Amino acid sequence: MPNLINVSDFALASTVECGQAFRWSRTADGWFEGVVGRQVIRLRQHPQSVEWESRPQAEKKIVARYLALDVSLPEILATFPGDPLLRQAVKNHHGLRVIRQEPWECLASFIASSSKQIVQIRQIVDLLARRFGEPVSDTHHAFPTVAAVARASHQQLWDCKLGFRAKNLLAAARLIDSGKLDLDGLSSLEYGQALEELVKLPGVGEKIANCTLLFACGFNQAFPIDVWIERALRRIYFDGKRPVTARELREFARTHFGPYAGWAQQYLFFSERSLGQQRSRRGQALLDAGAK
Repeated sequence: MPNLINVSDFALASTVECGQAFRWSRTADGWFEGVVGRQVIRLRQHPQSVEWESRPQAEKKIVARYLALDVSLPEILATFPGDPLLRQAVKNHHGLRVIRQEPWECLASFIASSSKQIVQIRQIVDLLARRFGEPVSDTHHAFPTVAAVARASHQQLWDCKLGFRAKNLLAAARLIDSGKLDLDGLSSLEYGQALEELVKLPGVGEKIANCTLLFACGFNQAFPIDVWIERALRRIYFDGKRPVTARELREFARTHFGPYAGWAQQYLFFSERSLGQQRSRRGQALLDAGAK
């Protein structure tokens, strides 16, 4: 009997490929495979359910919680403002959900993500796991613990293709490992307090902090603003006609998108990035055609 979770409003590919997690990949046999904690999990989409396999066997509730299948997507989407372009983004990627990650892995991954494309971030995260994480199968490793990274040398982290990020990741790991920041305790704080604590870490600005708070600490109102989102906000909501400060963008996002602003952000982000990729492919096709 296959392991199934009945759910009709879930888009597996959008959820694991939208840039919120970096340990998932498509397999030749049509599954998505990733490492969650110390378990290798394989996922496959069906019209009215998602199927999973895991080593060792995971409980159904753990898989459902990780994928946020234990919340009502229609209720979340009902809190979004009625913007036509946001509605279109939801229509294009309906079923995308904000997954729940382990805080340290999420934070470390986004520290490693600075100025990198998703394919590069996946390579860095994979190198960190292989060199500092515990093996969980013949081919997979768990993400390294805070202590494992804190004990590493700067050169060892540099060799994982981290570049200037190696210094920041090492410093953050050592501060957390020493107890100067209680990463697991952030979820019990008010959002503003949790944000303030995270941005004290080297290399952690508001964008990385908000990614961690949204994807790992349960703060659904956290709204990360990166290049893609800033571009979308300026174009969609400010007509691109006047300069808008970063503070104005943050305040607008906080007040406009409601209690699940972070979920709205993911729909906007994935839609904007997908459109950017389509434009890039069209541009390349035109260049190729002109060269013939």
